[in-house]
Amino acid sequence: MAYDIEQVRSQFPSLSSGTAFFDGAAGTQTPEPVARAIYDTLVSPISNRGKGSASARHADDVTLAAREAMGDFLNADPAGVVFGRSMTAMTFDLTRTLSARWKPGDQIVVTSLEHDANLRPWLLAAQQAGAVVRWLDFDPKTGELPVEAITAALNSRTKWVAITAASNVIGTKPDVAAISAAAHKVGARVHVDAVHLAAHELVDMQGLGADIISCSPYKFLGPHIGVQAASTDLWHELQPAKLAPSPNSVPERFEMGTLPYELLAGVRAAVDFLAGLEPNAQGERRERLETSMAALHEHEMQIAQALVEAVESVPGVTNYSRASERTPSVFFTVEELSASEISSWLAQANINAPASHFYALEACRRLGLGEAGAVRVSAAPYSTLEEVARFREALHAAVQQLRD
Repeated sequence: MAYDIEQVRSQFPSLSSGTAFFDGAAGTQTPEPVARAIYDTLVSPISNRGKGSASARHADDVTLAAREAMGDFLNADPAGVVFGRSMTAMTFDLTRTLSARWKPGDQIVVTSLEHDANLRPWLLAAQQAGAVVRWLDFDPKTGELPVEAITAALNSRTKWVAITAASNVIGTKPDVAAISAAAHKVGARVHVDAVHLAAHELVDMQGLGADIISCSPYKFLGPHIGVQAASTDLWHELQPAKLAPSPNSVPERFEMGTLPYELLAGVRAAVDFLAGLEPNAQGERRERLETSMAALHEHEMQIAQALVEAVESVPGVTNYSRASERTPSVFFTVEELSASEISSWLAQANINAPASHFYALEACRRLGLGEAGAVRVSAAPYSTLEEVARFREALHAAVQQLRD
C-alpha cells in the first residue's frame, strides 16, 4: 500500500494556513474536490427532485448517486440510506418513531461510553413510553466495555441496544459484532453510532450486525449532514410523523423537506476522495475503499503512536485512551493544569487541540473529569509526523509556562 501524504495534503486548501489540525474528531478539513462538487451542483441547472425536467432529473441523479456512495461506504443497501440534518436530529426522529411501539416494561440498553446523541434521544423516548433503561458502564481504568456486561443485561423485554462503534473521546472500539449477535438472540435490535469510527476505518454495517447505523460525513471530509442506513424491510416497518403530501416511499418518508442536493454531491465526492487515497487501488468503489482505508489506517496509527508518545512524555499527564482496540485519538489531562488552559496555549501556537467533554458527558463523568473534560488530539488523513513534533514541543512549552 502507498500513502502519499504530500499529495493528500495538496488537496486541502485550508492547510495553507499553517495550522496543525489535530481536531479532526470534531470535524475534518475539506478537500478541494468536495468543495468543488458542492459548488458545481449549486451553480448547475437543478430543481426540486423529479422526472419531468432535465434540472429535476439532475437532482434525482445527485440523490441516487449519494445513496450509492454511502451504500458502498457502509456496506449497506443504497435503497436504505436516509439523509437528514445531522446524526443528532436523525436519532431524535428515529427514537420518537420507534418509541411509539414501546410498552411500559420494555427495555432499552445504553452505555456510558456514548456520545450524548446516541444516549439522550433513547433516554427521553424511553421515559415517554415508560420503558426501562439499562445502563452499562465501561471500565474507567482500562477504557474497555466488556461484551459480558451487555449480554448479561439482555432479556426477552429488550427492544433496542444503542452502542457506539468507537468512543469519540477515548477511542475505545467495543466488540459491536458480538454485542449485536447477543442482542439478536433475544430478539432485540441494535443501533450503531459509527460517527467516530467512520473517520478512521471502513465501516461494515453487515459485519457489525447493525440494524440501523448512523454517521456524519463532515467527520470524514464531507459536508455537514447526517446519514442513517437500515434494510428497506426495517424502514417499511416504521411510520414516522411526516407531512401528509410528502412521499411515503422508503427511504423518502424519513427525509423531512427538500434534500440539500449540493451537500449530497459533497457526500459522494468525499467517499470518492477516500476511495482514491491509495492511487493504485483497483476494482469497484467498495474494493477501492477497502484498499485506501487500509492505507489510511496504517498512516493514522503511526500518527497516533507518535501522539501518545508526545503526550506521555509530559510530567504529570494522564492519558485516558487505554483500550486495546481504539481509534487514533488521545484524550488527556495534565496534573494541576486545566484542559482549557492547555488548549488555548496550543491554539496560540497554531495547533488545534481542543478541550471539552465533546458531548460524551457521561463518559467524562465516568472518568472523573466532569463537564470540564480533557484535551483531545486525533489523527486525520492530512496529519504528519512533523506536525506531531510541533505539537510535542508546544505541549511541553505550554506546560512549563503554565506551571511557572
